[in-house]
Amino acid sequence: MAHILLIDDDTELTDLLKEVLILENFTVSTAQNGEAGLEAMNDSVDLILLDVMMPKLNGIETLKQLRETWEVPVLMLTAKGDEIDRVIGLELGADDYLPKPFSERELLARIRAILRRAQHIKEKKDSKVDKRQEHISYQDIQLYPGKLEAYCNQQLLDLTSTEFALLHHFLLHPGKIITKEVLSLDVLGKRLAAFDRAIDMHVSNLRKKLPDSSNKKPRIKTLRGRGYLLVEEE
Repeated sequence: MAHILLIDDDTELTDLLKEVLILENFTVSTAQNGEAGLEAMNDSVDLILLDVMMPKLNGIETLKQLRETWEVPVLMLTAKGDEIDRVIGLELGADDYLPKPFSERELLARIRAILRRAQHIKEKKDSKVDKRQEHISYQDIQLYPGKLEAYCNQQLLDLTSTEFALLHHFLLHPGKIITKEVLSLDVLGKRLAAFDRAIDMHVSNLRKKLPDSSNKKPRIKTLRGRGYLLVEEE
């Protein structure tokens, strides 16, 4: 079963979550601060639950250092009203966030959705069928799903797994409006909740990493109240 690393200085909450996760057959490791969490990180970890407010090294700084070496999925645990922490966490490469307090059911649902997406990506990497030459081309963008690489103007794009999945989805539907509800379900594996900005932030990050098109206009257009659209060639 999946190995979860829980990094949180709230020992009472940590003990409770560990008990819940073990009952669901997860392997669980714990760390009480960011420094200890980074030291505990290894190749066996499949998912990190990372609290934002911690001593020694807070969750934001921990995530920043983590992303220098590891691509492991991260679910940020944030205070209910701290939207800025959620935004920064998503910008630094967190896969999702969960405001405290949260229910066990919601936590488990988020964990399973992230793990399903990570497993899907891993299966593509480990596939015995050589798909390295298969690709999707659109304008000056080339996407190689088999090796999870994306290029624009022949330059490799530094995308997170979520950003790659988003770009893949857009390239399969150029010129079509895609709602946030659809993107949340198909890319993040969860229903869109009220005031949930995860998709907005992931799309914003992707847009920043894509150079402007030849006409100097953004490639992904926001249609307020409707969704997003990958702009077709004129």
